[in-house]
Amino acid sequence: MEYVFKTDGLNKTYGSFQALNNLKMAVPKGSIYGFVGKNGAGKTTLMRILCGLQMPTTGDFELYGVKGRSSKIHEARRRIGSVVETPALYTDMTAEDNLKLQCQILGLPDYKSIPELLSLVGLENTGKKKVKNFSLGMRQRLGIAVALCGEPDLLVLDEPINGLDPQGIVEIRELIMKLNAERKITVIISSHILDELAKLATYYGFIDKGHIVKEMSADELEGAFRKSIRIRVDHMEGLTKTLESRGLEYKVISETECDIYAMPMITDLALALLEEKCNIISVTEKDESLEGFYLSLVGGGES
Repeated sequence: MEYVFKTDGLNKTYGSFQALNNLKMAVPKGSIYGFVGKNGAGKTTLMRILCGLQMPTTGDFELYGVKGRSSKIHEARRRIGSVVETPALYTDMTAEDNLKLQCQILGLPDYKSIPELLSLVGLENTGKKKVKNFSLGMRQRLGIAVALCGEPDLLVLDEPINGLDPQGIVEIRELIMKLNAERKITVIISSHILDELAKLATYYGFIDKGHIVKEMSADELEGAFRKSIRIRVDHMEGLTKTLESRGLEYKVISETECDIYAMPMITDLALALLEEKCNIISVTEKDESLEGFYLSLVGGGES
């Protein structure tokens, strides 16, 4: 497998706080790499190092085969487009003028790519409207357009759907998938909305306390999800007593609902529940969510 970005024992400390701890990760070429971790886990720090906004304390990385401490790393970074934390936009300018300025900064010879970029992100009809009057979703899409000015091979997106309404989330998701499928751009994306991330990522890196806990493809993740059934009853105490007597793992969801992490014979379970005067109201099969899998790796808390 070919990788566009790899790290080797990467560490980053701020005083006594260790943001990255012997971090080892590898981003496959052509993937949409979902970067999953709690607040403070090290996601943004890693992205800032990748983009050249910070230096690691120790350890090294490779970007397109170029070592991070090599004199040629600046050339390799020209293949990156990024939106880290918030889009860097000039709010008193139009979308077109923001793109023209970025082309000037990159030393591009002309503005031929701008109409196509505006169309790509759905901002071709904004005309003289200034960015300060854009919605949050429009600003995020313009930020991605700015990141695409240099025709990058790798796009780094830090929480691109944070704060967006449902329509804005769909627009960003479809744009990322289009860039990956049609332009073959590798994408590294972090998001707190894990169920949304699961709709587009093809590869995952799970980070906790500055350390990669696990990396896996979307297919491998699908295979690792625990199967379960959600059962609704009229007597939860009778259900939990029956499940514990049979050694079945479960989680109580509400006064009437419970997830059972097994596939018991429903007929046998129903008969056992009748003895406890517990009636089954409904049973549905379900898969573990991305959030549930992540929490099973690193434990509870906000993600």
